[in-house]
Amino acid sequence: MTIGQVSEQFGLSQDTLRYYERIGLIPPVNRNQSGIRAYTEENLRWVDFIKCMRQNAGLPVEMLIEYVTLFQKGEETLDTRKQMLIEQRNQLSAKIEEMTHTLHRLDHKIERYEQTILRKERMLTIQKDEVRSVSPNY
Repeated sequence: MTIGQVSEQFGLSQDTLRYYERIGLIPPVNRNQSGIRAYTEENLRWVDFIKCMRQNAGLPVEMLIEYVTLFQKGEETLDTRKQMLIEQRNQLSAKIEEMTHTLHRLDHKIERYEQTILRKERMLTIQKDEVRSVSPNY
């Protein structure tokens, strides 16, 4: 695949893909005889992984660069890579818990506003009914 096709498939700009490669977020992409990047299935898996970890999980660029570097060193880094992922998973899990708590607080606050609005609407309806009952009919 060309960089344009990869850009379209993953919703990342071509500049972002070049940047990811330049800083080591994804391993180097081979080029064809014309010097154009030719993304392989493995490259696509890396792009997908990095996009997920950056955009969805919010993992730091530095951690991901270290992970890719360790991956390129081979099997002797398996335990280290696994520990990195476990640590990031734990941090993400804690963040999700905090966000869930915040979501519940927001839901509660919204519910209080809805109750206040309903009370005001009832009061207006009662006042309107009282005005009608006091007003003379012509």
